[in-house]
Amino acid sequence: MQLQVLNSPFTQEQVDLLNSILPTLSESQKVWLSGFLAGSQFSSVLGTATAQLASQLPAQNSNQAKAKDITILYGSQTGNAQGLAKKSAKTLEGNGFNVTVASMSDFKQNQLKKVQNLLIIVSTHGEGDPPDSAIIFHEFLFSKRAPKLNELHFSVLALGDSSYEFFCQTGKEFDARLEELGGTRLYPRFDCDVDFDEPAAEWLEGVLGSLGEAGGTNPTPLQAVTNQTVESVFSRTNPFKAEVLENLNLNGRGSNKETRHLELSLEGSGLIFEPGDSLGVYPENDPELVDLLIKQMNWNSEERITVKKDDVRSLRDVLLSYFEITVLTKPLLQKALELSDSKELQDLLAPGNEQQVKEYLNGRDILDLVRDFTPWSGTAQEFVSILRKIPSRLYSIASSLTANPEEVHLTIGAVRYDAHGRKRNGVCSILAAERLNPGDILNVYVQQNENFKLPANPETPIIMIGPGTGVAPFRAFMQEREEVGKQVGKSWLFFGDQHFVTDFLYQIEWQKWLKNGILTKMDVAFSRDTAEKVYVQHRMLEHSKELFEWLQEGAAVYICGDEKHMAHDVHQTLVEIIEKEARLSREDAEAYLADMQQQKRYQRDVY
Repeated sequence: MQLQVLNSPFTQEQVDLLNSILPTLSESQKVWLSGFLAGSQFSSVLGTATAQLASQLPAQNSNQAKAKDITILYGSQTGNAQGLAKKSAKTLEGNGFNVTVASMSDFKQNQLKKVQNLLIIVSTHGEGDPPDSAIIFHEFLFSKRAPKLNELHFSVLALGDSSYEFFCQTGKEFDARLEELGGTRLYPRFDCDVDFDEPAAEWLEGVLGSLGEAGGTNPTPLQAVTNQTVESVFSRTNPFKAEVLENLNLNGRGSNKETRHLELSLEGSGLIFEPGDSLGVYPENDPELVDLLIKQMNWNSEERITVKKDDVRSLRDVLLSYFEITVLTKPLLQKALELSDSKELQDLLAPGNEQQVKEYLNGRDILDLVRDFTPWSGTAQEFVSILRKIPSRLYSIASSLTANPEEVHLTIGAVRYDAHGRKRNGVCSILAAERLNPGDILNVYVQQNENFKLPANPETPIIMIGPGTGVAPFRAFMQEREEVGKQVGKSWLFFGDQHFVTDFLYQIEWQKWLKNGILTKMDVAFSRDTAEKVYVQHRMLEHSKELFEWLQEGAAVYICGDEKHMAHDVHQTLVEIIEKEARLSREDAEAYLADMQQQKRYQRDVY
């Protein structure tokens, strides 16, 4: 609808300009503009005309206004979903939308029924579970309190890892539940594997197209917006080549373990991080495993392989540094079937054999696959094209940037085990343990983790629980608090490992911090030094009364390490302590801990 501006001081050309710009302005832009004109030195000249324009401006259709408002909610454990949410918001804002971005843990649940356009970006954690920051919102959505959402338009971007049985489970659950509550899909759900950049961009482009159709707008092409917002910094898709400064074994002679302490240079990178963040590392595969695979398939290691349009390398190079060869997934087996004449592989993938497939995938790699199911057809190019890109490995940063400028430290436990008649090695951990020397280069990037941060008030007491390499971020916490240089709150560390003599990681540093008061208390549990195995949760129970007193004083609790066993046991121990010391029911004790989590006083960095 065109403006009819009669008896105004504007020329026809100016009227045409006003007609072209006014319909594109958001409500906030119109308010700002009217305020600017009213308060400017030109108000006496333009006031009458502005008032006349305002009185003749047709009321904007409320549905069109709402169509421009988008809420993005993310549930993130390691930071991937959070990063995608922020990038998506920038792109949408560049296309003229009004975007609200929030973690699911911060979103006020009673606002959901007021949202018209909702984008969910969520990862799946552990055995198909929501990430910690999404638990409460997930529970709300599946409760009887969830409202009818007949006016809602939504789309879900699900992040996951296809090597896990419950791939993208949390995203699938959100998608189904929002539809069940009456919502309409703005765009179909996308399920992303570990290399999520391209499918995430495709999903956002589809969302933009749907939003444009719904709102009658013409979105800016996604690539154009992306180019405008790219920053010249190192990132997940553009890692920094960090020089190795130091590589030490933290375990003593005779230990059953090997834990590497890596120090990397960030000089010239401009990368910054806070205690609690992680470092992403892109590793290389074991050359011995690569050579065995090439030999098994009778391939030529120098054959030229096209990775992407302008990326052509030797077969050996792409198997070393680009493709994942140590993990099998069901989608990979299904693709491999197209290149195999093996009846055994056909039988394995037959309907109803889900359990057999799961058992086969466990602990096997590409070399097992090509040995177990022969013959194979197709070229080396066709075969490697079914493989996925090597995912980065995330490690909790073990240092403070304030204390160690232009450096980052990592604590990496070497993974070695036997399975199916062969010795197996962790890709990145054994690279660090056996093949990485000072002067070598690692491709790295910083992964921010807002779900694992020191309290904003440095005087807040903290309780840190981190057995083995889980102690890494707490070393960063102590370095940071030491550098603060002013009064800091009490701190209590629970650390555990196998043997006191050989496995007390960073022992001298903890003793120094205990002596200077940066660390108030430390309790240790060395499981193999006594007839009965003692773990960190046992030490927590021994100090049940004092630990609860710290909670009542407002202490924040941090857990880092193995999720399946340690973190689960520690969580149950915390509930037990609260139940006992506060004399609460089990249900109320769990609610107490959930409330701590909502207040960001209970944070976990688990894997």
